[in-house]
Amino acid sequence: SAHLPGLTLRCTPSRHFSGRGLGNRNSTLWCSWVMQAHAKRVFYTGDGGYGPHFAAIGRQFGPFDLALVECGQYNESWAEIHMRPEQSVQAARDVRARVMMPVHWGAFTEALHAWNDPVKRATAEAARLGQPITTPRLGEPVTLGTALPMERWWE
Repeated sequence: SAHLPGLTLRCTPSRHFSGRGLGNRNSTLWCSWVMQAHAKRVFYTGDGGYGPHFAAIGRQFGPFDLALVECGQYNESWAEIHMRPEQSVQAARDVRARVMMPVHWGAFTEALHAWNDPVKRATAEAARLGQPITTPRLGEPVTLGTALPMERWWE
């Protein structure tokens, strides 16, 4: 973990492959992040597949005011390294997030699903499970403690 005045950053587990480019695929660390200030806690899943590490992080560091959760660029062939949207919502619940924000969707195409399929599926699953979710436009600021973006702009 790193400590900055008023902020603690903790590197926590994720499940993905490591390495980019031509080098050794197992030479770098892939992780998630716990960001904690005196009044707020934020979790970022980073890239990764669903697993029991989310519940462990929730038990140790939660609850979180906001969880930025990977949601997009999934394929059944990549189930170990990218979550399906329904798993993304469950990951937010596992870490005990008060609000989930789907990220890693709509900006580039790596998988065969439609650009807005991840957010459609995630918002449907969040509604089904009663998980609060915020869906800002790409690049729209999100400020904890204020009304969070809820517009269904992708439809």
